[in-house]
Amino acid sequence: MTDLASLSSIFMTSMGFGLAVAAPVGPMSILCIRRNLTIGWQQGVATGFGIAAGDGLYAAVAALGLTGISTFMLAYDRPLHLAAGLFLLYLGLKTFWRKNVDSAVAPVQASTLRAFWGSLLLTLTNPPTIIMFAAIFAALAPKSGFDPASAITTVAGVTLGSLVWWCFIVGGTSIFRHALGQRVRLWIDRIAGSFLMLFGVAEVRRSL
Repeated sequence: MTDLASLSSIFMTSMGFGLAVAAPVGPMSILCIRRNLTIGWQQGVATGFGIAAGDGLYAAVAALGLTGISTFMLAYDRPLHLAAGLFLLYLGLKTFWRKNVDSAVAPVQASTLRAFWGSLLLTLTNPPTIIMFAAIFAALAPKSGFDPASAITTVAGVTLGSLVWWCFIVGGTSIFRHALGQRVRLWIDRIAGSFLMLFGVAEVRRSL
């Protein structure tokens, strides 16, 4: 049984890894920031929670040694990249051609639940993440290996670390939201849509 001091150390280290995994700029970062700036903080938070949940699920697969699930996901790596690419292309086109919406009405009209599930599913279309988490957990694992308590603590730390990062992103960008006019929001949509489409093309190429 892992003692409390060891669990605390594992938790804090796992949080650091969770932050490190979430921090690199990519399609999910652009999606989260764009939704936060042009639609509202509810959409930004829902997107961040979905990404953190996806990271947590992959962390659980790696930490708990669920080889059947990881093998299945990795076996269908290319179709999942294709699905991710097509979804990003769809989001990019939808974002690029989005019409101006009154900022006071947009958060009510948009579904935060849909934003959560969409970002969760998009995060899960990157099966190699399991390999990355497996490597991380190999470095974190005690000499005696993971027991249930340390495995759960590790997963919780990674998930919370990822969540802290996305809350930081939403909080930081929200400061500028009310200073943005409709024209600036429109340009944010155009730029974010273009980047999402580029990421989508890259994902489709990875599937070939």
